[in-house]
Amino acid sequence: MAKHRTPYPAEFRAQMVELVKAGRTPEELAKEFEPTAQTIYNWVAQADRDAGTRHDGLTTAERAELTRLRRKVRQLEVERDILSKAAAWFARETGTVPDKGSSS
Repeated sequence: MAKHRTPYPAEFRAQMVELVKAGRTPEELAKEFEPTAQTIYNWVAQADRDAGTRHDGLTTAERAELTRLRRKVRQLEVERDILSKAAAWFARETGTVPDKGSSS
């Protein structure tokens, strides 16, 4: 199982991106600071997507919206399942379960 660490602060990521744009290489920065060169490359690519200069993935805002919508869908599915089970239970209790053979 991979080790999970807390995310780097947004200010630190932005500073690394600015240093790369100023001419430093991610490899140099990786030796001087903790993140790997690949992590810094990923931050630069995401900053370019957010700025609109890259179109090969989701922007940070789009990614947050997607996460929010997926969470909402999961919640709605849970609520739907609860309501479905409750409706079936009430139908059994009141004896209003329709015949399975009826076409209406």
